[in-house]
Amino acid sequence: MGNIGSYEEKYKNFNWKISEQELEYGKDGMYNLAYYCCDRICEKGNGEKLAFLWEGFKGEEKKFTYQDLSVYSNVFAKYLQDLGLKPEDRICLFMERIPELFISFLGVLKMGGIVQPLFSAFGEDALFTRLEDAGTKAIFTTRKHVRKIRRIRDKLPDLAKVIVVNAGDKPLEKDEVAFSMEDAPKPENFELYKANPEAPSVLHYTSGTTGKPKGAQHVHASIIAQYITAKWALDISPDDIYWCTADPGWVTGTSYGIIGPWSNGTTQVILDSGFSSAKWYQFIEKHKITVWYTAPTAIRLLMKDGTDAVKKHDLSCLRHLISVGEPLNAEAVIWSKEAFGKPFYDSYWQTETGAIVITNYPGMEIKPGSMGKPFPGIKAIVVDQKTFEPITTPGTVGLIALQPGWPAMFRTYWNNKEMYDSKFKKGWYICGDRSSIDDEGYFWFVGRDDDVINTGGHLVGPFEIESALLEHEAIVESAAVGKPDPVNMEVVKAFVALKPGFKPDADLELSIINFIRKKLSPLAMPQEIEFVKSLPKTRSGKIMRRLLRAKEWGEEIGDTSTLEDD
Repeated sequence: MGNIGSYEEKYKNFNWKISEQELEYGKDGMYNLAYYCCDRICEKGNGEKLAFLWEGFKGEEKKFTYQDLSVYSNVFAKYLQDLGLKPEDRICLFMERIPELFISFLGVLKMGGIVQPLFSAFGEDALFTRLEDAGTKAIFTTRKHVRKIRRIRDKLPDLAKVIVVNAGDKPLEKDEVAFSMEDAPKPENFELYKANPEAPSVLHYTSGTTGKPKGAQHVHASIIAQYITAKWALDISPDDIYWCTADPGWVTGTSYGIIGPWSNGTTQVILDSGFSSAKWYQFIEKHKITVWYTAPTAIRLLMKDGTDAVKKHDLSCLRHLISVGEPLNAEAVIWSKEAFGKPFYDSYWQTETGAIVITNYPGMEIKPGSMGKPFPGIKAIVVDQKTFEPITTPGTVGLIALQPGWPAMFRTYWNNKEMYDSKFKKGWYICGDRSSIDDEGYFWFVGRDDDVINTGGHLVGPFEIESALLEHEAIVESAAVGKPDPVNMEVVKAFVALKPGFKPDADLELSIINFIRKKLSPLAMPQEIEFVKSLPKTRSGKIMRRLLRAKEWGEEIGDTSTLEDD
């Protein structure tokens, strides 16, 4: 049954105080979430427990106990204080997945700063946009990335400190400071900033279809939701070895790559290396990983390499598999059962929600292709796209809407209250995604609100088409968008990348079109197939359909700073 036990019972009787009581949140006036991720674990007598094991791309390893986490995060906090930084100053983390990235996250929070994690592969334009918008006061980076900051620093008057971690012997430029976590003085103790539950904690930037990226502002109380969702939805416990493949530049990498596992006293492993199925399977086998949280894009890449690659390794250690970031197509769930002997469980949430809001749970029947059911404490419905009134007929597509008030919900967009207010309609937070709910309460993702294809008055979800396309023997990646049509308003156009050994030609195009017509319906059948080498993706692995759609409609592309190859 997993940690959650009976879902129906938990949902019916849930109160967020259950999580607060387990965490002892607010004990002695302590609301700073960093305390609950390391110091509290130590106070409970588990300081010598392994908090995380880090492995670099060359195979080198470093290990840190909860006591190490506590001490080194104090080192960061004291260092920032000594530099003159103050509570609520925005402090950016712009590093690859080295141990300092994870530990500095807690250090910034301990001194009261607002953490601004940014993906280290961002180019200087993407970096500038976010640093300027936040009025960032200090940035942690490495030699590898400091050049990007140098090229934009004269345009960032608020940026007072550039801190270069593990800087080496080469001299730094003016106003840059070198920092070594290992060599810095270790304070005997550090008085944590007495944050109140609503004090700002993490500022995560997210890109929409138009305009500049928006900074979603979270608060220290978010841990109330992140702790219990990690325990019940990810099913992690102190005995687990947990691997979240997401980078902390994205919200999954902070909510469930830092806060969730460490507040639960779990050991997690971190691999600072690119994707390779052989390397990933070797990593799971070597460290006996029990709970694995990854993305559908990664799962599809694993599928491409087949089950034979899995059989070369002993992966019997795996107990629970979860997916995040985009919808998990039914084929991936079925393949996972074949490859690992257990299915991947889908989970749905956003940067703005801060924590999982709809998901499948251990012990609950999985309907392949479904997102599952709302997390206890979350009231989720679908509403009409025009009236924003609740839809009560099962199977009818509407916008996913959540009742505000859960602890991890973002509190505003940085310097953009108007945009924040626009996300709420008739007392509901509108997620911007379309879904239906079946007669058993399961949610079925249809697509982003602006991705759904309206062909002849019928709504067609790109996800459904893409999932079907992936079942064609020739296709490894797919995206479906609406294309202008004088008769039907829109028709489906599919972009596909082929597996090795298949060549694009008219016969293959016809084969794919007929395959979809048979698989779904003539409405969903692509009127055009465009063969591509790869699809535009964000660095977190989401296919950017809006770029493909904008091309078809002759529209502005908008912000592309999260593009994989930007």
